[in-house]
Amino acid sequence: MAPVIYWVRRDLRLADNAALLDAVGRGVPVIPVFILDEVVEGQGAAPVFRLGRGVAAFAETLKGLGSRLILRRGRALEVLRALVAETGAGAVVWNRLYDPASKARDSAVKAALSDDGIAVQSFAGHLMFEPWTVETKTGGYYKVFTPFWKTVRGRDVALPLAAPSALPAPQDWPESDRLADWALDAPMRRGAEVVARHMVVGEAAAQDRLAEFIETRVDDYDSARDRPGVEGTSGLSENLTYGEISPAVCWHAGQRAMAQGRKGAETFCKELAWREFAYHLTHHTPRIVDRNWKEAWDAFPWRTEETDAVRRWKQGRTGEPFVDAAMREMYVTGTMHNRGRMIVASYLTKHLMTHWRIGQAWFEACLIDWDPANNAMGWQWAAGSGPDASPFFRIFNPETQLAKFDPKGRYRRMWIAEGQDDPPKTALSYFDAIPEHWALSPADSYPDRIVDLAEGRQRALAAYKNRDF
Repeated sequence: MAPVIYWVRRDLRLADNAALLDAVGRGVPVIPVFILDEVVEGQGAAPVFRLGRGVAAFAETLKGLGSRLILRRGRALEVLRALVAETGAGAVVWNRLYDPASKARDSAVKAALSDDGIAVQSFAGHLMFEPWTVETKTGGYYKVFTPFWKTVRGRDVALPLAAPSALPAPQDWPESDRLADWALDAPMRRGAEVVARHMVVGEAAAQDRLAEFIETRVDDYDSARDRPGVEGTSGLSENLTYGEISPAVCWHAGQRAMAQGRKGAETFCKELAWREFAYHLTHHTPRIVDRNWKEAWDAFPWRTEETDAVRRWKQGRTGEPFVDAAMREMYVTGTMHNRGRMIVASYLTKHLMTHWRIGQAWFEACLIDWDPANNAMGWQWAAGSGPDASPFFRIFNPETQLAKFDPKGRYRRMWIAEGQDDPPKTALSYFDAIPEHWALSPADSYPDRIVDLAEGRQRALAAYKNRDF
């Protein structure tokens, strides 16, 4: 009756959890453990803060099944070895992750525990399609999304696994850290309270969010998802990031909606496939997370220093309402509309000629739905240095984009207080969330533009001229 250790990572759910079900199916006590390890500790303030809230919710879920979530802090291998020694566990199971840091950690853990005589097994679940199973006709990996989508859209996705109704508990539980002692909220400072009001945490909440989206918004998803001033997206990126819902559950909900003739359902499934594509690329070309995917861009003269323009970009004070509204939305909610992400990334890398790595790192610090693969692919798409990227000569105009996708100015009013006689709470909350040393007030005048849009465009095009991309 040696217990099995279930190593909890980005899979904070009961349903469609292959590793957990394998552990339960062994008929021995199951010890779930979450480790604040070297990979988690290296992440930004907002994702670690949000992860902590998700861990707390999952601990309560396990408690409802008569189980516990053991919390430990330290290097993953050392913690797992200690738990094996303390509990006499004969096996360790987990669900796979695919970013380079997680893969390196997991490979080392698997090899070492196997050498120790411990049975180790990992399972799929963070993705619908294991990256090595999607191949071109010549056996390579896909570098362009459209043929990738054509390949996977007709594939069978396994039906989600049912949640276990009980977890066998050990006679004696190992000691656990207290989540509060980790102080995962602390790096967020006063922003934690503001962002927390907008989070949707836990498996039950994620399932409700999916159901509500399918019932009320999926029909308009094709067009509404591009309009930042309306609630047109699913909002599920937050929950998918921490595995509070599986992509397979979302996919099958989309497929059922398609079968019912719901107009935006296929586009919803296509967006899930974009997430898969990001991990497909990250698995096959791990350099995408921290280096130019197209090596020809290594010599491009991006700025890499923290200029005043970059500081104003970070503050949401560029003088471009679309850019500033999107950045302020991020500080208040911890997320940003996808159209906004495209605009702020294009503006930083092209109008301000600043390296995408600066923006990528800032998003990792500020986004509660930060995802290592999607963040990297998104920034390189905007910058032009990635696979299947926006062409380098495509430079979004924030002014015309806002006029097109927010013609009534609702998005601007939601997030920019300056100049409004009676700004909404969303816009005022920005001043409660940002660092105090920024010393900003809603009574300030809205700033002038950092750069003339036409001049910024011409400067970028001149830098691109005669380069072999």
